[in-house]
Amino acid sequence: MPDSRIHHATLRQRVVDAAHAAALIQPGETVAMSGFTGSGYPKAVPQALAAHIAQAHARGEAFRIQLLTGASTAPELDGALAQVDGLAMRMPFQSDPNARKQINAGKLDYLDIHLSHVAQHVWFGFYNEIDTAVIEVSAILEDGALVPTTSVGNNKTWLDLAKKVIIEVNQWQPVEMLGMHDIYYGTALPPHRLPIPMVHGDDRIGQTTLRCEPDKIAAVVFTDAPDRNSPFNPVDADSARIAGHLIDFLKHEVARGRLPANLLPLQSGVGNIPNAVLAGLASSGFHGLEAYTEVIQDGMLELLKSGVLRYASCTGFAFSPEANEEFRRNLAFYRSRIILRSQEISNHPELVRRLGCIGMNGMLEADLYGNINSTHVMGSSIMNGIGGSGDFARNGFLSVFLSTSTAKHGSISSIVPMVSHVDHTEHDVAVIVTEQGLADLRGLSPKQRARAVISHCAHPDYRDGLQDYFDRACRDSYAKHTPHLLPEALSWHQRWLQTGTMQPSANR
Repeated sequence: MPDSRIHHATLRQRVVDAAHAAALIQPGETVAMSGFTGSGYPKAVPQALAAHIAQAHARGEAFRIQLLTGASTAPELDGALAQVDGLAMRMPFQSDPNARKQINAGKLDYLDIHLSHVAQHVWFGFYNEIDTAVIEVSAILEDGALVPTTSVGNNKTWLDLAKKVIIEVNQWQPVEMLGMHDIYYGTALPPHRLPIPMVHGDDRIGQTTLRCEPDKIAAVVFTDAPDRNSPFNPVDADSARIAGHLIDFLKHEVARGRLPANLLPLQSGVGNIPNAVLAGLASSGFHGLEAYTEVIQDGMLELLKSGVLRYASCTGFAFSPEANEEFRRNLAFYRSRIILRSQEISNHPELVRRLGCIGMNGMLEADLYGNINSTHVMGSSIMNGIGGSGDFARNGFLSVFLSTSTAKHGSISSIVPMVSHVDHTEHDVAVIVTEQGLADLRGLSPKQRARAVISHCAHPDYRDGLQDYFDRACRDSYAKHTPHLLPEALSWHQRWLQTGTMQPSANR
């Protein structure tokens, strides 16, 4: 029976259907919802709200909201609201095609910020007050405590600050996850902050449930729907080569005494290439690894299962359907090895630096001097957002960025003279890896970095062109510290926009 998920007598009286709950949200509100990388997001209320908005638009009434989440969600949330033009502002990360289309058309204001900044910026009052929070849980306990599901994200902050709260109790989410979460309530605003009492990545410093004043909970909605996550592609030859280069490098660092035999806590971005690196670690000979990251995906689950990974701390899951079933089948095993935290803790710069995390994240392009663009196609078209990569790149022990050396079937080089958008500066980038090789940029001057990136990371089809540009820049640039020829440095991107390839005409 659904009621067995609600053990608080008063809140049992507030059960309504999704349409009635959605009607509590008014035009112009700032609405904060749960969800992180396709896990733990509300499934029913956003769709009911989208239908409500569509009806209002049909009557000629304006109805849009400002939407905050932990990170990306799924078609039932971002997609449904974007399709009906129901979003005026979106923060802090998205991956939905409909939302992306509206952002790039200039119809939707998008605030792309570091994930560790979201909760504290909202607490600081930098944005609108939160009118409504919509949070997915698996159960409500007798004392009103809320059992989180497959992500925590910013839920603690949303529940603390929202004027009213709508709870979705999802019966698909296993109540046996109780005990897996670690929700830290010790944060404070400056000047009253205290050190976070975590020394090791698997230290538990909080409580297993979320709390919210029952009087703030205006409605409870029952759902029974799975998280929506896409499967990962099988590991291809290029991804395997990238993984091989990085694993060889990590072994070299251990041999040099710069890393311990079990490395340092790993952080991995979401995607096929980072997942391939995790798969490679399974057979690499490393043991006793640790993960302090924002997302657990399929490869990390396999490492836990095999015993190569001792524990994983995160704020959300990004499992394929098959990995989701594996997790649910063996939940008792994973509950003692996975810790789900608020993202202000999973991505906290102090903790990332203290633990010495190894950050491994994807990129769209890198330039000769190590600047990274991980968010914008051709400088102005947003893909998803910076997410948490900046939290780990700037503050971790080692920052690694991964990509194939070309895109669009070879018509675009991922290594360019100057990136069309910078979200990770050269000062935050230690290692760049493509299927061609690995460039260790630590301790190198700008011109030394350029030579390493060209020789180790660039595709052969573009290597001569990059070397020619660099040689001429060293000869003709205004100054010689970081040689550039402007605007030629950005002409590679313009060439692709005009011809569909970065190759100069003589090489086509």
